[in-house]
Amino acid sequence: MQNDRSFRPRIPPFDLVLFGGTGDLSLRKVLPAMLRRDIDGQLDPATRILACSLDHHDAVAYRALVGAALEGVRDEVCATTEQWDRFLARLSHDHVDATAPDGARGFAEALHAHPDRVRVFYLATSPSLYGTISQALAQLGLVTPDSRVVLEKPLGRDLPTSKAIHDAVAAVFHEDQVYRMDHYLGKETVQNLMALRFANALFEPMWNATYVDHVQITVAESLGIGHRAAYYDRFGAVRDMLQNHLLQLVCLLAMEPPGVFDAASVRAKKLEVLRALRPKGPDDVLRDCVFGQYGPGAIGGDRVAGYLDEPGVADESHTETFVAARVFVDTWRWAGVPFYLRTGKRLEHRASEIVVRFKAVPHVIFPDQAHQVVANQLVLRLQPLEGIKLVLMTKTPGPGGIRLRPAALNLGYAETFKTPLPDAYERLLLDTAKGNQTLFMGRDEVEAAWSWVDPILQAWEGSDRPPIRYAAGTWGPSAAYGLIERDGRSWVEPGETFG
Repeated sequence: MQNDRSFRPRIPPFDLVLFGGTGDLSLRKVLPAMLRRDIDGQLDPATRILACSLDHHDAVAYRALVGAALEGVRDEVCATTEQWDRFLARLSHDHVDATAPDGARGFAEALHAHPDRVRVFYLATSPSLYGTISQALAQLGLVTPDSRVVLEKPLGRDLPTSKAIHDAVAAVFHEDQVYRMDHYLGKETVQNLMALRFANALFEPMWNATYVDHVQITVAESLGIGHRAAYYDRFGAVRDMLQNHLLQLVCLLAMEPPGVFDAASVRAKKLEVLRALRPKGPDDVLRDCVFGQYGPGAIGGDRVAGYLDEPGVADESHTETFVAARVFVDTWRWAGVPFYLRTGKRLEHRASEIVVRFKAVPHVIFPDQAHQVVANQLVLRLQPLEGIKLVLMTKTPGPGGIRLRPAALNLGYAETFKTPLPDAYERLLLDTAKGNQTLFMGRDEVEAAWSWVDPILQAWEGSDRPPIRYAAGTWGPSAAYGLIERDGRSWVEPGETFG
């Protein structure tokens, strides 16, 4: 299948204003995404990227910085130097201190030169600055009806701090101008979950407690915290992953069908799921959650340090780098069906998968093969090697009667569609420019998630229990296996190849 550009129309010219333009997020995610969309022909020649930071770079120095940071991406996607030069020409940089907006007059003049153009203000900064930056933009007269603001997590450490951030931004931007980024919602397989459920009569009738035994979600990272100790040691795995990424995946799996596929309808159905999550009291947290912290171990044959030995981590830190939880969605559709969630750092390898395990057949008509019959399961691989796998029972070919074994129907995206899959940031950035909020979180969603997570954090942090140590390079603490095995189930370890 050839790459069909008719599905990737050029976006009208817009200005991407990138606060924190010299930071890690901008250089690793935002700018590479914009480069790829430029090479694919989706950026109008007049689209500009105006970077802002506390650094005193002129345009030439900033382009050199970006060139060094994006060298690998440039070599991968740029067929000619003209393509790279075209992208660099979009870039400018201004020294901007959001706490002193009077010093940003030159930056403001560049935007005022195109007053009718869509403006995307991407705040790749500390969330503590979101309100300050928003207020500065208002003081400079830069917030127009066609302005949008992109907020990255973490949107607070709990419900009160999240509300404070939202209130500060809402003093300047209307809710329909606010785009809360969760890059998991931009992944192709996550979006394909919607197509799988709502465009196929095969699955939707079985997507309920009558046929589904349980659901597993694993988001595993092999990396440690790197140079993010200042952030991570204050937040941990519950705030960094469970409150947002994992709960958003639960929403897409458990939501009722929206009337139409638009932002308001999808958000309303996701909010219903978040409000239906069974609350957890202190005893529930101790029974249904496992908190771990990686120790020394080996990843890919290389020795790696434990969390307490990472630079910048407090010597006696109790910050969790792993969490597993058993969750229930108390709705008619999902009554009694457990959702098992786990995420952690320094696990065996990087992989994100969703497993929907169906109930076993009520009666096996092959008595001598009963021990071979396993329940059907649907596996959605989010990363790497995105794809979908359906495990069925089949007869082994050959004479000798019925011999059963499980086999998989694989849909590997790369092999099936013969085209590179866009990165989540590529899709979400252009959705922002187009004014499409469907794949972004609403304020009500974020606050509903915090309302459910806060009691878990209070019980965990108030228990004064240390997290369970697990060796780097494993799948986490053994207690996480006990969490699911005491229900007579077991984790499906990610790692099988798709396609």
